Amino acid sequence: MSAENYRAAGVDIDAGEALVDAIKPLAKATARTGCDAGLGGFAAMFDLKAAGFKDPILLSTTDGVGTKLKIAIAANRHETIGQDLVAMCVNDLVVQGGEPLFFLDYFATGKLDVAKAKTIIAGIAKACKDVGCALVGGETAEMPGMYASEDYDLAGFAVGAVERGQGLDAKSIAEGHVVLGMASSGLHSNGFSLVRRVVELAKLDYAKPAPFASDKTLAEALLTPTRLYVNACKAGAKAGGVGAYAHITGGGLLDNIPRVLPDDLAAEIDATRWPLPPVFRWLAETAKIARPEMARTFNCGIGMVAIVAPGSVAAVKQALESAGESVFEIGKIVKRPDGNEGTILTGTETSWPG
Repeated sequence: MSAENYRAAGVDIDAGEALVDAIKPLAKATARTGCDAGLGGFAAMFDLKAAGFKDPILLSTTDGVGTKLKIAIAANRHETIGQDLVAMCVNDLVVQGGEPLFFLDYFATGKLDVAKAKTIIAGIAKACKDVGCALVGGETAEMPGMYASEDYDLAGFAVGAVERGQGLDAKSIAEGHVVLGMASSGLHSNGFSLVRRVVELAKLDYAKPAPFASDKTLAEALLTPTRLYVNACKAGAKAGGVGAYAHITGGGLLDNIPRVLPDDLAAEIDATRWPLPPVFRWLAETAKIARPEMARTFNCGIGMVAIVAPGSVAAVKQALESAGESVFEIGKIVKRPDGNEGTILTGTETSWPG
């Protein structure tokens, strides 16, 4: 047998080291108080006291991008997929009232392409910087035999903190509270196994114009990144009167809002209160997706929900809009009817296809 080495087995250590060198400036640009955002050590340290916390409770989240990656790979478009990763984590974290502090990523691939990986991680770093979260490190894994050479997967991990007693308290939510919805940027990062199935059945080409957005290719339209709601949610909480936020991810409008409600309450949502974005209308019409399935699979145009005391609605809405969000008053909190799962969705028969 000839002499073997790691490179011959498909793993290029030199490429991995070149990637670390290439992304060090990206990570450094995300540095924030409490952390120097340096790469290369075995672990990263964060000084909560230096960051201004006195009696903090730590929060943590982890998530991935899912099969949206398959479209990015098929189209060779990787610039925005890093924002999806960061958003899926920090949007979950901020609903607890916390401030994102630092982020780590896990990037696994069949064969490491340094230029492609740098593009992906540049997107991660930009999103981290946008929400004031330091990119402190991560893991790059080259795994031939586990992934095809062009394939890759992404996972992310965010840690945040909130001062003890200052987190959002769903116990304050009561009948009559108002539900505000913040517009999504599109599909975000959920439901893409179904989306890809629709594209396949319709025999569409990712490089051709999108049937619902003719000024973009189908890939560009579907790869619109997940919206970052951190700064808006922090501003809304500061305005006062927010009982809870709900990030509308897998499970859609039906399953995510009840996660933050007391067991005896439900959210009564009126789908006529906001426009159904074209991508969702196209999906529903093309694949004849039933309305309940749409509401349980996709965000349907609402990416984040705020549940607000009636007297605070105007102030919270103004704070969210000043932070760049499009905000709709989409419903109210009611007593939960027997057998109801926590979201009562009305108005779809007049505003959604089906």
